[in-house]
Amino acid sequence: MQQHPSPLVGRHGEVEDVAEALRTTGGTAAGTTAGTAGGATGRTAGAEARTLLVTGGAGTGKTAVVEQARQMVVQEGGRVLRFGWESGEDPAGGTAALTDAVCGVLAKVHDGRLPARIAAVRRVQARAGGPGGEVALLSTLGEVLADAAREVPFALILDSTERMPDRTASALGLLLRTFRPAGVPVVMAGRPMGPGYITAAQLPAAADRVLELPPLSSAEVGELVVRRLGRSVEPDLVTAVLASLGPLAGSPAAVLSVLASLEERGGLLELDGQVCLTVPEGGLRLRADAAELGRFCWPDAPPDAGTVAAAAVLAGLVERAEVRLEDLHRAKSPAGPLEAVGRTVDRLVAERVVTVGQDGRIAFAVPALAAALRTLPARAEVRSLHATITRLVTDRLGATAAGTRRPRLAGHVAAAGAMLDDSLAVPLLLAAAGSSVRFNQAWAVRSYHSVLRHLPPHDPRTPGVLHESAGLSLGHSDHIGVLALAEPLLACLDAPHGDDRGEREERGNPGDRDGLEWVTRACALSALHEHRSPYAEDAEPRYRAALERVPAGAVLAAVGGRYGIGPSAPMASGPGSAAQEPGSGTGPGSGFGSAFGSGSGSGPVPSVAEVRLVAAAVGSGAEFERAGQGMPGDALGEAALDRLRNAAAYGDLAGALEAVLGERRYVAAGESTAVRYHSMVRDYLTGDWDSALSCARRIETRGRSGGAAGVGQPARALAAEIQLMRGELGRAREWLDLIPDSVCHPLVARARLGVRYWSGQADRALAGRASADEALEAARHDVRRARESGLLAGLDRVLLRMLSITVRGDSPAATRRTLEELEALYEEAASPMTYEAVLVARGMVHGDADSALAAYRLVRRRVDLPLSVDCCQCLTEVGDDPQSWLDEAMRSGHVLGMGRPVRSLLGAAARRRNVSIPRRRAARAGLSDREVRLIGMVSDGSTNRQIAARLACSEKTVEQRLSRLFQRTGCRSRVELAAAWLDGSLARQGLVPGH
Repeated sequence: MQQHPSPLVGRHGEVEDVAEALRTTGGTAAGTTAGTAGGATGRTAGAEARTLLVTGGAGTGKTAVVEQARQMVVQEGGRVLRFGWESGEDPAGGTAALTDAVCGVLAKVHDGRLPARIAAVRRVQARAGGPGGEVALLSTLGEVLADAAREVPFALILDSTERMPDRTASALGLLLRTFRPAGVPVVMAGRPMGPGYITAAQLPAAADRVLELPPLSSAEVGELVVRRLGRSVEPDLVTAVLASLGPLAGSPAAVLSVLASLEERGGLLELDGQVCLTVPEGGLRLRADAAELGRFCWPDAPPDAGTVAAAAVLAGLVERAEVRLEDLHRAKSPAGPLEAVGRTVDRLVAERVVTVGQDGRIAFAVPALAAALRTLPARAEVRSLHATITRLVTDRLGATAAGTRRPRLAGHVAAAGAMLDDSLAVPLLLAAAGSSVRFNQAWAVRSYHSVLRHLPPHDPRTPGVLHESAGLSLGHSDHIGVLALAEPLLACLDAPHGDDRGEREERGNPGDRDGLEWVTRACALSALHEHRSPYAEDAEPRYRAALERVPAGAVLAAVGGRYGIGPSAPMASGPGSAAQEPGSGTGPGSGFGSAFGSGSGSGPVPSVAEVRLVAAAVGSGAEFERAGQGMPGDALGEAALDRLRNAAAYGDLAGALEAVLGERRYVAAGESTAVRYHSMVRDYLTGDWDSALSCARRIETRGRSGGAAGVGQPARALAAEIQLMRGELGRAREWLDLIPDSVCHPLVARARLGVRYWSGQADRALAGRASADEALEAARHDVRRARESGLLAGLDRVLLRMLSITVRGDSPAATRRTLEELEALYEEAASPMTYEAVLVARGMVHGDADSALAAYRLVRRRVDLPLSVDCCQCLTEVGDDPQSWLDEAMRSGHVLGMGRPVRSLLGAAARRRNVSIPRRRAARAGLSDREVRLIGMVSDGSTNRQIAARLACSEKTVEQRLSRLFQRTGCRSRVELAAAWLDGSLARQGLVPGH
């Protein structure tokens, strides 16, 4: 609503302040003679002209604010000149340099009096060496500037005052305080300086006002990111940028540097209409330019090359291990590289680049700086420094005692690698793992992983270390950590460990083979949690070979194909009950097998019987019943079995395991892909579709980040389903295009059918019947493929969608055929969800209101908001009170943000029953907090794209919300809405709560 809205994020008021100062040129007072000796008359004459100092930390946008204000004033017809103090010939600066800068300004004033002014200045300058000569020169400079401003009014700007030589700053400060040129406003911009700098005292004292630029807020940083990328962004991207910058999070230049670095590395991906992050959140860094890093992170003075190199070495040290001050100051050789780094740390702490905790731990204040420094070439070998830190302690305490008393040394051992002998590394790492397992399991896991790089596969301690490490990782859902054990596990399986039990007992490891088989199953479980299938084309062939040697692991790995993770694989034959499983004993190690053993009911790794039950949940009812008979008596209740089959219908492996294992055994924490997808399914069913789409984007980008995570096809299919129901056909097709044609999961078939049908309906060039027939035929093909693969769970929803299409298309034969297929599926699957679909189908085809009402009640109890909308739509068609069912369908549809596909069906039902489509709520009802926030962003001039980024939704959703706001408020445009908000009209109407 301002006359000159600023394109700078979060700096609108500051730009206006600077522009106002630049506009105060000339004026009535400016005509007063400024040439009297002394400065009093000059200051009075120029009272209307202001001197403003814009200050702020590095990268806060001082130059950008001044430049934007300059452009605004120039566009209005004003004249703004740059004060080029950098062009002085004398590097030491002083009055001579200031005189050269003033002459440069005068040369830009074209009024025909330039020679006279320059001559006057040079005459006084020639006599400046005597007593009072410098004061006379400064007075003359003020006079000639004021004289030029009377003829051609102008303002002066000068930037980067913190780099101005002290003598020049002193002379300029005296000129502005005592001999200020009348009618010449001056705007300076510079970084605040520490005590002892003349610039820090002289220029602020000469300013009428000091304008300090505050850091950007988190919301403003998000808006800056959106403007820089020109597209909506995933909120996680903004969160990661803020976290990577620490105290620099509010610096616009630092934010832009991180974004530039991401673009250079290809770390950004546009997905589902939003820009997402494809690198680990901890991997964000500033651009690796030494000059730029010095400008951001060394606020007082740029560092020399040696300081930057030492900081790069330190950044490499703290990346892999915990480094404390005592580690760096313990070096005995004063000329050694470790001691040199220690000296640099003191300087970095004083410069606020590095922080030291109460325990002495060293960390970089700006993580993105440390990440950037690690890309610079380091002069010292970082691995050798890790080895030196370790030896300084082991030489004094011994390896075992050092590991016990200083378990954090395990990180240095791991970073040192082959630079430490196995005889030193192995006992230290084992002692560190045993010591830290009680208070920091993550340390213990790292220690075990490190010791495996030093132990040969045939070492009798290796199976126990594998078992302990896998158990600890599963204990806190570190599935990536479990997958890291695959390489040493394969080597250990190939090494002889004595299959004869007597030989194993003689070696003191009776459970070696059992422990290795349990670890193999743990790796298979973690691979499924990260949506990695050992049967995929890009999988390591040796993994499949290992599974062939461990039938229980092969059974578990084959489950992935039934839940949309990798290709389908036959279920390997194996033991039928937990009592027959290998590895059901306590296993090797320090008693850990009792907590994480492989027997039924004793840990996060499911037994073979439990695995078969999870696999059978996607198949027929008879198969599911047989699998249930292999479970111990009273192992699962009816509610758990229903949850299992519901999870199977959505390919939700985490939900299925949680139902089978129970809360006591299944660890649901962590950020695995399966856990994220479980959250996505929950958000889909409860109606929080924005969160569900955000989960889908995170799953997709995590699978592309180069880590151990993969991408499950159900997440893509469910995202396509959501976008389809919202009317975003283009985005739905984008998600489906990521799914190979060979995938036949029911969720994929359901989304494909919807997109094919509604795309045909939207294309006016196609005949409606032809497009519907083609979509139905392709769907029948997908149903046959799913049946051949044994995937029955979820097919009911595909058939129900087919049935709704045939009913609308007035195809009795196709309707009858589809209903028969659905009822036959229920006879075969006998699942609760299939029963719900049959009830809805009977209501649609036969007008059976009782069946539709029964389905509605079951769906509401199960919590499935999307299906409840279908039930309400059906009851609108066949129920006794169509208006109430239509009202509820519209309310639920609004919560979901449903688009044309659903609205057209509800509109057709309303016309057939001669009822009206309800308004969402009365026009006089108070606005919600979300609507008030939306109006505020519109009033600030935010675009739909910027609003969508800040609200984590699509631009289409923003348009829909704005349309509803226009209806409720009576406004016809964004301008009218903003005006009604700003002048208080909305508050007077009672639409704004609390006003």
